[in-house]
Amino acid sequence: MTSVGSSGRDLRRLAGRIGARLAGAVFVLWAVATVTFFAVRLIPGDPAQAYLGGPGSQASAEALERVRDQYGLDQPLLVQYLAQLVRLVQGDLGESASLRTPVAQVLAEQLGGTLVLATASLAVAWLLALGLAVWSTRGGRVSAALGSAVELVAASLPQFWLATVLITLFSTWLGWLPPVSTGDAVGLILPVLTLAIPVAGFLAQVMREPLLDAGSAPFAVSAAARGESTTGLLLRHGLRHAAVPAVNLSGWAFGYLISGAVVVETIFARPGLGRTLLQAVTVRDVPVVTGVVLSSAVAYVVVMFLADLAAELLDPRDRIRRSGS
Repeated sequence: MTSVGSSGRDLRRLAGRIGARLAGAVFVLWAVATVTFFAVRLIPGDPAQAYLGGPGSQASAEALERVRDQYGLDQPLLVQYLAQLVRLVQGDLGESASLRTPVAQVLAEQLGGTLVLATASLAVAWLLALGLAVWSTRGGRVSAALGSAVELVAASLPQFWLATVLITLFSTWLGWLPPVSTGDAVGLILPVLTLAIPVAGFLAQVMREPLLDAGSAPFAVSAAARGESTTGLLLRHGLRHAAVPAVNLSGWAFGYLISGAVVVETIFARPGLGRTLLQAVTVRDVPVVTGVVLSSAVAYVVVMFLADLAAELLDPRDRIRRSGS
């Protein structure tokens, strides 16, 4: 009976946590949709022009009036906002004002490229951060000082400046890599490095202290007493201990990478959500802007959930603390 009661409590806790996460996700998406709607309306210009060629068009007053009437742009702002919320709840992202195609189709065509870029950048950032953290904590005082400096500099690098330096070095001087996206793995290297290096600096910073603490932790002392080698301690215990805070940070990092795609995809002429968002903002294409931002928010929420789950699997103590609360 005790086992059945415990299982029931565990299921209720799990259901409560899932419900809280879903409620949080809905709130985030609502907030993103609301901020995006009003932020785009603050851009100077007439939203109706997006349907007639953008701000530079020479559309007549009569044509603009017809567009406002057709798409409800002559309604009060609150009415337009509520109408958009209703459409979003129904799963209708609308039609692109500038491309005259469904926003869902635009997202389907561009989402894959940005997800590949962000995922590859996060993977490379983890590899760089692990190498840097291990080197700075296992190589002595000089390595620790240099590693700390490298982490700080890497985390502070602006993406635009870093992209310019990488293009100058590897494309202009050495001629090893193309300066723009070529649609293959080689053309992905510079964009990935541009996004990954700053994130690697942040991840290495949060890994270093736990990795140092793991060397003197009771489980490490006990393992060493049983004859565990230094390498074994690092691989079996130290890295797992150090990975927990970095995994928690990975959700934020993925959101940072998605937002950074705006700059990187523009610089490297790479198709994706970031470049599409920039073009949509330029012509005040509200449906596309809303769709891109919402899809990015959904990706962020999903990755945050996965990062939270991975952190629990890596650190059973966290799961025990939560189940006991």
